[in-house]
Amino acid sequence: MVLNQIHNTFIDYTASFDLEDCDKILRVECLTRPILANGLIRFLGELGYVAEVLPDDDPPAASRLSTFLFAEAGISPSA
Repeated sequence: MVLNQIHNTFIDYTASFDLEDCDKILRVECLTRPILANGLIRFLGELGYVAEVLPDDDPPAASRLSTFLFAEAGISPSA
């Protein structure tokens, strides 16, 4: 499962899917340091997924909480 792989690789991250949203929304939080969005996107790509960071209205919170639009490879997350 992709969440387990994120948790095992990015030890400080807590990841979850927003099941109430019709889109595939991946939320990632880290209490100890800013989220390395590019590294996480690259990691997900190696697993066969694509993701893009969704804009956040609160830039200070965005450093430790990031929201991604998530899809399987070959499917644009924003389609």
